[in-house]
Amino acid sequence: MSNIIAIVGRPNTGKSTFFNRLTESRLAIVHETSGVTRDRHYGKVFWNGKEFSVIDTGGYVANSEDVFEGEINKQVMLAIEEADLIIFLVDVNSGITDLDNSIAGLLRKSGKKVLVGVNKVDGGEKMHYIHEFHSLGLGSIYPISSANGSGTGDFLDAIVNNLTFGEPKEEEEDIPRFAIIGRPNVGKSSLINALIGEERNIVTPVAGTTRDSVNTRFKKYNHDFYIMDTAGLRKKGKVSENVEFYSVMRSVRAIENADVCLLLIDAERGIEGQDVNIFRLVERNRKGIVILVNKWDLVEKETNTLRDYEKAIRKRLEPFDDVPIIFTSAVTRQRIQKVLDTAMEVYVNRKQKIPTSKLNEVMQEAIENYHPPAVRGKFIKIKYVTQLRTYAPTFAFFCNLPEHIKDPYRRYLENKIRDHFNFKGVPIQIFFRKK
Repeated sequence: MSNIIAIVGRPNTGKSTFFNRLTESRLAIVHETSGVTRDRHYGKVFWNGKEFSVIDTGGYVANSEDVFEGEINKQVMLAIEEADLIIFLVDVNSGITDLDNSIAGLLRKSGKKVLVGVNKVDGGEKMHYIHEFHSLGLGSIYPISSANGSGTGDFLDAIVNNLTFGEPKEEEEDIPRFAIIGRPNVGKSSLINALIGEERNIVTPVAGTTRDSVNTRFKKYNHDFYIMDTAGLRKKGKVSENVEFYSVMRSVRAIENADVCLLLIDAERGIEGQDVNIFRLVERNRKGIVILVNKWDLVEKETNTLRDYEKAIRKRLEPFDDVPIIFTSAVTRQRIQKVLDTAMEVYVNRKQKIPTSKLNEVMQEAIENYHPPAVRGKFIKIKYVTQLRTYAPTFAFFCNLPEHIKDPYRRYLENKIRDHFNFKGVPIQIFFRKK
């Protein structure tokens, strides 16, 4: 099962620095509204053999102090609702502020698991000041320094100990799981209604009406799979919440629990930055993906409209653009059967294992035709390749100087694999190891 932790706290407590230390990278999902860019950072954390996801709730909000506190509280409430564990980050230098107390009050009422990280404890003398944070009433506190890493090991141990890690149910292992993902109001609920042939999900024209993730078993037309959607009515009075942040957290959970993701794009608006960012989420999680251009019936068409539209999408997805693109309409049910068939094909592609002998026969020829470029007079020799026993296609190339092989040659090898074997819709991972 997936685990999501959310880092909450007022600005300037070091949330982003802590996030970057945990994930060793800076990954952002960007959504633009009224000229303001808000970044939601999402990443994977690996610690002591365990894996979980982390989301940094920090972001820019308006200058008004009332709006400022209100927006912070909205993010905290969404994190409380969606995350499995909350990390409340405070600053030892400034002590407890009014906004810290406000956030702590929300967290106490929630009944959610909360760990308090007292940040910027980068010197022994500052340890004397951490005890005041016990007055927040949230249990144990953990002194850390996001800047130099002090205390983060113990904090990570506590995080892992407060998460639940389990295996998928045995009876569900061989049943594909498809997730409907995309920006708000692109027609996700309408699509799932068209797929399962009944009005199970409530559809409204208001962005963000979907709330709860629902698994639906589909057993029709020689198909058997689970389909995941964020279904459920959202009251109009609450639509003003930060829909973008909510959709990110929901998309993360849906993607992590899926085998294949069906990414919906609004045909009238075209592919936008948020679509590309969600696509990258799927790619980083190495899930299968099918792109569905929904509401295609509403687009005025000319001779080459479909071809040009598809070309524009693939251009935005480079370098990984070997994905199926289907132009559909949930309302008219255009190409609905093709959606099901293609999703199943991608699922099969993702699970396939290439015999080692066949793989070496094909790839050794490709390597002979184009050797890796020499580095400072040293020749790189790739002797052997095998597919690793992982849940997604992963290949290991054994060679004498793995550290000197650059990304362009990695992409060349990936393209050759795709030329000879059908991995359409599936991200491929390649490693180089010492022979």
